Amino acid sequence: MAAIHDLIAQIGEPRLRERLAAEWARATRERKFGLVFEDHLPELLPLPNARPRKGDLVAPRGGSLKDLWRVQGSKGGRLQCVRQQAEAAPPDAPPEAPAEFEPGDVMVVREFGEPIFPALLPVDAVANGGADAPWHTLIEADNYHALQLLEYLYAGQVDCIYIDPPYNTGARDWKYNNDYVDGNDAWRHSKWLSMMQRRLQLAKRLLNPAGAVLIVTIDEKEYLRLGLLLEQVFPGARVQMVSITISPRSTSRANEFSRVDEFAYFVFIGNVQIGTAERDGEDSEVRWLYLRRTQRSLVRGSRPRQFYPIYVDDATQKIVRIGEPLSMEDRIEAVPVVEGATPVYPIAPDGTALIWGLTAPTLQQAIAGGYVRVSPGNSFQPYTIAYLSTEDIKRVHRGEYRVTGTRPDGSKIVVVPGGKAARPSTVWRESRHDAGAYGTSLLRALIPGRKFPFPKSLYAVEDTLRLFVASKPNALVLDFFAGSGTTAHALMRLNRQDGGRRRCIAVTNNEVAASEHEALRALALQPGDDGWEQWGICRQITMPRLAAAITGRTPEGEPITGDYKFIDEFPMRDGFAANLAYFKLDFLDPERVSLKRAFREILPLLWLMAGAVGTRPELRAADPEPALFEPEGCNFVVLLQETRLARLLRALAKRSTPLSHVFIVTDSDESFKRMAAEVRAAPGAAGAQAVQLYRDYLVNFLINQRQQGDADAAAGAAP
Repeated sequence: MAAIHDLIAQIGEPRLRERLAAEWARATRERKFGLVFEDHLPELLPLPNARPRKGDLVAPRGGSLKDLWRVQGSKGGRLQCVRQQAEAAPPDAPPEAPAEFEPGDVMVVREFGEPIFPALLPVDAVANGGADAPWHTLIEADNYHALQLLEYLYAGQVDCIYIDPPYNTGARDWKYNNDYVDGNDAWRHSKWLSMMQRRLQLAKRLLNPAGAVLIVTIDEKEYLRLGLLLEQVFPGARVQMVSITISPRSTSRANEFSRVDEFAYFVFIGNVQIGTAERDGEDSEVRWLYLRRTQRSLVRGSRPRQFYPIYVDDATQKIVRIGEPLSMEDRIEAVPVVEGATPVYPIAPDGTALIWGLTAPTLQQAIAGGYVRVSPGNSFQPYTIAYLSTEDIKRVHRGEYRVTGTRPDGSKIVVVPGGKAARPSTVWRESRHDAGAYGTSLLRALIPGRKFPFPKSLYAVEDTLRLFVASKPNALVLDFFAGSGTTAHALMRLNRQDGGRRRCIAVTNNEVAASEHEALRALALQPGDDGWEQWGICRQITMPRLAAAITGRTPEGEPITGDYKFIDEFPMRDGFAANLAYFKLDFLDPERVSLKRAFREILPLLWLMAGAVGTRPELRAADPEPALFEPEGCNFVVLLQETRLARLLRALAKRSTPLSHVFIVTDSDESFKRMAAEVRAAPGAAGAQAVQLYRDYLVNFLINQRQQGDADAAAGAAP
């Protein structure tokens, strides 16, 4: 042992010497049980749009990340760089002359393990449910650094993580250090495990320790290793695996059994409870009819008694009154106003006035019996109304259908007997989990002409999430391998079914498909160029898919054809009363943060930390930085100048809406404690959390970096 330590001590470059010492210590620990795999060098993240600075690692644009250089300075506008391998040369070796690069010929490379100071750049947004509807979040980023950011925002607050990581099939389905890992890579299994371990360690710190679940889907290529890795990263949790039939027609493989299923691991944290599920051929909820007619012939005036206002109470979402039928001459603007209620008319998403499916007296009878449902709608029809047919109501009275409960809006939950809802088994064989019919085909309807390999069945993900968040209407759900965005889409359906306000955070990179690389490079395009990035998964698939789901329209502006099925049946063109904010992860210069010059960049983080309530506030570059920032409709305030504390306290005393966070900019811990105590004592800030900026932000990411390093080291220890 002494010899190897002496050799390590002779290495001149301090960082390399420390890393080799740590790796040797890890490699020589005895591991008697558990999963053993090679630890690979930290992953590298290319940042094509970052400006190279002294000390940065860079790589030639269009080249391999194995060809790394360290920027030592600049001369005459050109970067002076030394090859990274030369940093490890013996002390007595002659120095290697620096090479010169034009700044535009290289790109900055971040090494996993370096401190990062993240920000979120707004890219796009879709608002279809009003500012008070749930705001889902899409983050375009490498998921490792996104998880570091999310730990700052939501440590211990996530109720459910659902991920569908690359299956490592050997078919170039994922990258390690910017190179595809294919079946010829002798290290592909250990690279995959290294990649997953780093992310699972971060994900663990996000989950609510009192009760949460991590769900990971996988196929037979890595399921054995994944199971061991989950046991290792979550030693105190229960882990269970189920088989899900995703291809009933089976997928043929040469000289192998045809594949019909994949696997899902469930990691149960704390006292999380498993809900019940409906099974094909057993109990199923009866189909409710859409009250607004959909036939284009049934427009206003075609049946004079079936165009009238239905008043829905905005607080309870219950129908409180039915208005008189309107003739073609009656103006909608002239109908009586009911305080606290919104009048709803049968208006299609394109603005066409149709008719209701029932006359007012018949509808009133159905409401009295509990056979009318109300759920959030869209900007044209603020509430969606559904009802049971007269024949189905008769079946309830005859006992052929069962009433199993009542929804918050007063409607009955009616099921068709065929068994009973039960806790699901470890083998799922539901027809609605068919990935071809309800993944590929459904995605084709949402974003015609755009291809994505092997999207999940929307209903398989919906059923999986329902088991754990049905009883949590405000659940926070994370998917950091978001792919086409199925998890966020499924959560929108769940919210629509019960009026929940669950939020999804979806994270995906913007990787361009391997089949597109050659064509783009032939056009002299490179990663980071707008012409390249527009073909990435996030911009070409994920955001368009989620925008289409919310608005009910394809990227070309056409109404989506087809209907959603099973538990909640309605036309896909109706969309969802939901909002989505799309960000791209960026990295801040810590100097700018420490000098308090990064408020605009950090503002989206504050909005997210406070729960993404209200329309996301913005501060334009031309706007002066305020002393006190009070965004309208949001539940947080920011004190940027300590001297304005009295002004903040006066503002809090007048505040009528709930406040969840107060951010205070100060470098002094003592000042922060004193001001935080005064803020918490203010009437308008009862229960609000006080957060220190910017020191809190800087220290958080430095500490988290060390914690991750400790976790990486501990991963090599025997359990």
